[in-house]
Amino acid sequence: MYTLVGAGILTNGIRIHYYRTERHDRPRRSPSLVLLHGITDSGLCWPRVAQALAGDYDLILPDARGHGLSDKPATGYAPQDHAADVAGLISGLSLERPVLIGHSMGGGVAATVAALYPDLVSGVVLEDPPWRPGNGEGTPQEQAARAAEWRKDILDRKAMPTAKLIAQRKREQPKWADEEFTDWIVAKQQVSPEVTQYITAPRLPWREVARRIVCPALLIAADPVQGAIVTPEVAAEAVSLMQHGQVAHIVDAGHNIRRDQFEAYMTAVREFLAKTT
Repeated sequence: MYTLVGAGILTNGIRIHYYRTERHDRPRRSPSLVLLHGITDSGLCWPRVAQALAGDYDLILPDARGHGLSDKPATGYAPQDHAADVAGLISGLSLERPVLIGHSMGGGVAATVAALYPDLVSGVVLEDPPWRPGNGEGTPQEQAARAAEWRKDILDRKAMPTAKLIAQRKREQPKWADEEFTDWIVAKQQVSPEVTQYITAPRLPWREVARRIVCPALLIAADPVQGAIVTPEVAAEAVSLMQHGQVAHIVDAGHNIRRDQFEAYMTAVREFLAKTT
């Protein structure tokens, strides 16, 4: 078993809350991993991954700005803002070139950190980042519509009784293990609607981000028919742009790859970490 200890750190002008694992049976100088959650989740939304990796690694699980127990500013939700937060966290905690593992928004942020702060990280794992075909972002109108839909979902979930929200999510996600739901529900109550600015904020095109990633990178992709964002064509192009990129395709999984197919996801992650840390 492991213990999660919560703390806060000032970075990029705001307070970022994070959790860190403690295990007395772990090697004293274990490699560090920073786990970056998706939009509307929180640092606690990695229960099975943390359980699987805590024996071998020093895990840091931050709440992104606007999420969990971190500060919730009115503005500043571009990928570059999130990346600066993570860079400040790494420097502030004196982490020695950790591997970043990110899901969805967190995957995009992890990639941006690797692109803009290459000396701070030794590798990245990108679980279905928001890298789309074409220009990758859609038109401004499509972005605005997507942000408005997310904002409505956030407000609707905040107003929904917990028992009803859990029942709804279990119907929607029958592949998820029971331990995935509790912290997912709490995160939905904590998140600020302002986080949807991430969707419409200016950013580097994903191809430029991928081109700048010089550390080892694992892109974990799944099935777009089941809701995954990254298509096979995007995955192939992305890894061709990275200097040391590789892709793991997980079958029978959608956007929440680690929740849909945990064992296959962990096999890919462990194989990558064994070569990287």
